[in-house]
Amino acid sequence: MASSIPKTMAGVLIEKTGGTEVLQYKTDLPVPEPKEGEVLVKNEFIGINYIDTYFRTGLYPAPHFPYILGREGSGTIVSAGSGNTYNLSTGDRVAWMAQGAYAEYTAVPALYAHKIPDAISSHDAAAALLQGLTALTLIREAHHVNKGDWVLVHAAAGGVGLWLCQLLKAVGARTIGTASTDEKVELAKKNGAEVMINYSHEDVAARVKEVTGGAGAIAVFDGVGKSTFDLSLDCVARKGSLVSFGNASGAVPPVTIARLSAKNTKLLRPTLFNYMVTREEFETYTGELFEFMTRDKMDVRVHEVYPLKEVARAHQDLEGRKTTGKLLLKP
Repeated sequence: MASSIPKTMAGVLIEKTGGTEVLQYKTDLPVPEPKEGEVLVKNEFIGINYIDTYFRTGLYPAPHFPYILGREGSGTIVSAGSGNTYNLSTGDRVAWMAQGAYAEYTAVPALYAHKIPDAISSHDAAAALLQGLTALTLIREAHHVNKGDWVLVHAAAGGVGLWLCQLLKAVGARTIGTASTDEKVELAKKNGAEVMINYSHEDVAARVKEVTGGAGAIAVFDGVGKSTFDLSLDCVARKGSLVSFGNASGAVPPVTIARLSAKNTKLLRPTLFNYMVTREEFETYTGELFEFMTRDKMDVRVHEVYPLKEVARAHQDLEGRKTTGKLLLKP
């Protein structure tokens, strides 16, 4: 197998931050060599996530330049480095989370690679991993959601939003979702949201109070950020949690902590990777996600599979809110 690995590959890197014009598609990048504890994966599908745009624009600092964007993919292990590779071996079909995804090959820490069950396609595994695990850890760890709980999900027809709707339904919670168009409202309902609010012409806070009998939502999952933060605080129930996990509309400004005392609100700003530090955590949640996908027939909605060289168009579509569900790249 090693002899069939080329020396160069196609990939997308940035040498500075900015708009989509900084995304450079190259065909002569060196194929990485797996170091100790790493496996080299020939990528079949690459996931695009909103966090990729944060690194591209400089909202989150890139660790170095040039920098290959992307944080998840699926494919086949073509070689392995020395040391502990967690029983993963050449030929295994895996889904993985690591840096440097926008390329034909990625050297992945074996800690963050998981075999894909036969019942799940590589396409669905790449589309599910980061957003599905984000949603799963949000409802298990950020605020442990119980059967019968009323929960508010902003951008319910987005990538993580659709996963939240499906997982919350699977655990018996009652979901109120927000979206901007009738099409997105219907999509979120189809994926498990019990009540949908079209925020382009409805009063979200008033509807949440009405639906919950004045109590509010015990958990608010807010991936939008700046434009919805005050609204989320208004909608949360007494002793509830406001979980702010994304900045699609911009970063949330500094918060006066005394604002939380009005309803004894818990405020969290989690990131997926801090729930996934150990192999046990990664295996437990990825295994559970794959189980949900096979047992509960989760709808893995993919907006479009873009050729790797059309990554700029994919970023423009994502930032322009023209998408529902997941965006994938095909190397």
